[in-house]
Amino acid sequence: MTAQEPLAIGGTTVRNRLYRAPVLEGAGDGEAAADRYARQFVENARHGVGLIIQGSSCIFPEGRTSPGMTCVDTRVKTMRLAPMVDAVHAEGASIFLQLGHGGLYSMEAWHEPYASDRTSPLLAASPLPWYLKPMYAGNDVHVLTTDEVREMANRYGDIASWAREAGYDGIQLGSANAKLLDQFLSPFYNRRDDEFGGSFEGRARVLRLIREAVAERAGADFPCTVKAPAEVAPPGFPRSTVEEALELCRLVQEWGYDAVTPVEVSVFPDTTLSRGGIPDSLWKNPGMATRLRAAAPRRGRRALLKAGSWWGGRTAPFEPVWNRSLFRRASALVDIPVFAVGGIRTKAEVDQILRDDEADMVGIGRPFYAEPDLAAKILDGEPGPLRCRNSNRCVPAQMLGMKGACYNPDVRKT
Repeated sequence: MTAQEPLAIGGTTVRNRLYRAPVLEGAGDGEAAADRYARQFVENARHGVGLIIQGSSCIFPEGRTSPGMTCVDTRVKTMRLAPMVDAVHAEGASIFLQLGHGGLYSMEAWHEPYASDRTSPLLAASPLPWYLKPMYAGNDVHVLTTDEVREMANRYGDIASWAREAGYDGIQLGSANAKLLDQFLSPFYNRRDDEFGGSFEGRARVLRLIREAVAERAGADFPCTVKAPAEVAPPGFPRSTVEEALELCRLVQEWGYDAVTPVEVSVFPDTTLSRGGIPDSLWKNPGMATRLRAAAPRRGRRALLKAGSWWGGRTAPFEPVWNRSLFRRASALVDIPVFAVGGIRTKAEVDQILRDDEADMVGIGRPFYAEPDLAAKILDGEPGPLRCRNSNRCVPAQMLGMKGACYNPDVRKT
């Protein structure tokens, strides 16, 4: 297959095989959110990208992992994004809405001004294991009951119906990167003894309920896609394995999902998720340093956040196409479309993945910050690397709620 070929995903046909992978745009949760998304997405669509996946939007008023995230917890909030969706469609692209919740890593757990204003506890999939308790000393943590898990699944269905009404072409579940759904999937977090714990299929059962709720409320033909994580954890600690990630790919096909994105992730939401350089902008960029001091007034907390960023950059340097073995194996296993993402940076890589049937759709994320028109370069341009240097200097901006943009001065000079 070639990048220019269209692809059917459930009831939607995407015009080509290149998608903008979900990253945070810093659009926030106010009335200006639609305009802020449009400034990014319309330009991407105009230059030929087939599909845009809008980075994680939160299903509850609390649970965002960044002040720059958008909430879609009501119909009104979801519908306010409709003009942006229409503008993307006018340029010929499709757009999916990624839905999620930070769970234990909601900003109410680490961003002190938000923690002080919190009106409800942090949500958790399971009682905290011993090795996480020190991190949450003094935090009010609520483990979702069996009935509340079912209610949460219905919430996904409701928001999917609002998303369809707003014109979105489908949804993706934010079920990786240590978010709440990943916390259900992962034995590192999930110690439940009800139907949503225990066995691997029990831990994954929440995804089955969500798919049923989306079909019931938004229609069975409304595309619902999902991530399947394989985890990296400290030695000796439980994690979701590669084999479990592949089994999850098989299960979600059985449960009616329309596409799957297999990814290797850390059990922690650190910069190993984005593989690249040390994000030194967290302490070198004056604006980010100021925001970090506001988020973490205590010096010890700031030091911990900086150390985590430094460690992630040191231990997970950039690696081209780092999920290749995972998405290649998934493509041989399932019949639904498999999305490839992670370290894909050249036209040659995109073309090779599709030519060799290693995946059905190829995603690029953060490089769009540096090159809003890069879809034209990938689809029609000359081979060569993108401008992105994989410095990770954009990652702290995502965390702190700043505009999604390239913060590497060396790239901006070129």
